[in-house]
Amino acid sequence: MTSSNLSRGAATWALLSLAVGSFGIGMTEFVVMGLLPDIAQDLLPSLWASDSEAAIAQAGWLITLYALGVVVGAPTIAAVVAKYPRHRVMLGLAIALTVFNALTFLLPSFELVAASRFLAGLPHGAYFGIGALVAAEVLGPGKRAKGVAFVLTGLTVANVVGVPLGTYLGQQAGWRSAFMVVAGIFALAAVCIAFFVPAHDGDRARTFRAELRVFRIGQVWLTLAVGAIGFGGFFAVYSYVAPMITEVAGSPAWVVPLVLIVMGLGMTVGNLVGGVVADIDLTRTMLGGFIALALVQSLLAVSAQTLWALAVFVFATGFISACLSPAIQTRLMDVAEDNQSIAAALNHSALNMGNSLGAFLGGAVIALGWGFVAPAWVGVALALAGFVLAVVSLSVARRREPVAV
Repeated sequence: MTSSNLSRGAATWALLSLAVGSFGIGMTEFVVMGLLPDIAQDLLPSLWASDSEAAIAQAGWLITLYALGVVVGAPTIAAVVAKYPRHRVMLGLAIALTVFNALTFLLPSFELVAASRFLAGLPHGAYFGIGALVAAEVLGPGKRAKGVAFVLTGLTVANVVGVPLGTYLGQQAGWRSAFMVVAGIFALAAVCIAFFVPAHDGDRARTFRAELRVFRIGQVWLTLAVGAIGFGGFFAVYSYVAPMITEVAGSPAWVVPLVLIVMGLGMTVGNLVGGVVADIDLTRTMLGGFIALALVQSLLAVSAQTLWALAVFVFATGFISACLSPAIQTRLMDVAEDNQSIAAALNHSALNMGNSLGAFLGGAVIALGWGFVAPAWVGVALALAGFVLAVVSLSVARRREPVAV
């Protein structure tokens, strides 16, 4: 049965199957952030004993390496598999995610765990990019944005449920236990995809070389820069939210999962709102979103000593960032011409370049001794840079539009 003649129930099961995988991706990407102190203490015991801040900053490389895996894997895998049936590609990606996350659970040293995090990031962007195309096909014509938003919903729900529970489990039973659960979720996703995602014939004309033509389009590069730099502001905060809660606000470790739930709720609501407002006015959503992100992160930086204020502005950071995500992906697909598969995946390369950049710069300012609030100021600078790049991209596009006569 193909996507075009699915019953409503079959379409729902197909979408839910994709969402299970995106839930797992959201959990594996973000659960590290709440467990950085636990990972640093376990894998870097000597450094932890002498300088806990430096140990946490080094553990932040696990976030950076995962993000670099996404950056490398998203365009490469999407281009290579573009001609193959999408349901088989999605199954293969789910199996790969199962294996690589199991390695994170099993491997003994920091270096090997770091390598497993890079590998786990490789299928991430292709899963979301191709999954978004499958979801759009399942939903039917005229519902592209809803398809993108539905696949992203699994990721945002993971930040409400999976990440906080995984963080709590990791704190209580050891950080590795969280990744054992993640591997199980991906195994379930693989089974669901095998049974419920409809068959797809593939397109033999979509060669690797043809897909790479997308990189000849200047607006693609500009839009990727908007996502990579502007979204880095979100990740600079999210990567180090755990020590911000415990060291700056002076709260016990059990508060961390609760604040992560708050951020996840913001992301979930923001994703739903962002899909709507981006369809109404993409330009204002992007420009207004980056200004708002810079503002709330400034407020977070100056009020992080108070837990309730920290929670409020963490919620706002998640909300605004998630509003921006569908807008950036839609913009990228708009400027990519007929290269939709690789464009959908490249969005996650861009966002994870932001993840890598934000985690790296946030860790750098902490290592310099500027304190655990400093990543929020890094976030402000990156959000403003994203705003400037968005203005440039949109201005260039307007100048190239034909003038009506």
